Amino acid sequence: MNATDNNPANVLSRDVPVAVIGLGTMGHGIAQAFAMGGYTVRAIDETESAAGSALARITGNLEQLATVGLLVAEQIPDILGRITVCDTLEDTVTGTGLVTEAAWENLDVKKQLLGLIEPLVDEHTILASNSSSFPISESARDLAHPERAVVTHWFNPPHVIPVVEVVGGERTSDQTVDTALATLESIGKTAIRIDKELTGFLVNRVQVAMFREVFDLLDRGVATASEIDRAIRGSMGLRLAALGPLAIIDYAGWDISSATFANLAPDMRGDAEVPGTIKQMVESGHLGAKSGQGVYSYPAETIDEKIRQRDADYLSLVKLLHSEEDSA
Repeated sequence: MNATDNNPANVLSRDVPVAVIGLGTMGHGIAQAFAMGGYTVRAIDETESAAGSALARITGNLEQLATVGLLVAEQIPDILGRITVCDTLEDTVTGTGLVTEAAWENLDVKKQLLGLIEPLVDEHTILASNSSSFPISESARDLAHPERAVVTHWFNPPHVIPVVEVVGGERTSDQTVDTALATLESIGKTAIRIDKELTGFLVNRVQVAMFREVFDLLDRGVATASEIDRAIRGSMGLRLAALGPLAIIDYAGWDISSATFANLAPDMRGDAEVPGTIKQMVESGHLGAKSGQGVYSYPAETIDEKIRQRDADYLSLVKLLHSEEDSA
């Protein structure tokens, strides 16, 4: 949904604080995004290391934004000044207009956390779940006021990636969805309204379908991991960033795309089994960058720099896309 589709009256007042529960991989970036958008943010994490390092990590993110020209360095102290890391859940959420839980992806954990938050906030406070797969109808099933619960699915790193999916549930009110959409747009995010609640929402379903085929190609020895990444980055990745999948087909022609689909689909993987390569890596403890080994290697002395370079590459693309939108 475009910003122009949202009634400005639906934007949550910046006189009202927002809260973020969890300051790990996703939470600190979400807190940063709201603070950059002018909101006072209260945040908490039960892990001492995550809570204690949050402001330092956010500072590093802000400095990187300033380096690439997406932020004025003089703004950094004011942004940081809008973020408070609290000691108790009650201090974090009381008096807020929107609470985003960024706990780890476990349904029982999310249900329990939303249940703990609800008695501490006003009945109109929006309770947002940053889930990548669980519908809000499940995680908010036991709430007294499920009409104010909604999924806001951010993407990693959340302070960089523009899109946030907004997904209401069976009992979510239109007002809740509209306010979430408008508020996210007001802080510079591309808020996408998902009209049908289903597991994984929209983007992750497309990603999983692609990953299934990519790992099948890898398992079958069609190409090496680096060649697969190079091929996708320099073709489909480039076009998707510029147009999106449906517009790409419009330009290619639906007759050609229909014939291509008919020729390829019967030979492509279509089952629900986890690919062998993924199983082997998980069983071996090769979980990717966080463990030092995935498809590629991430030596401990290089991981911070690799992540900084990843974010710098993302930011370069975001800056380019923003400049194209501004000139349109």
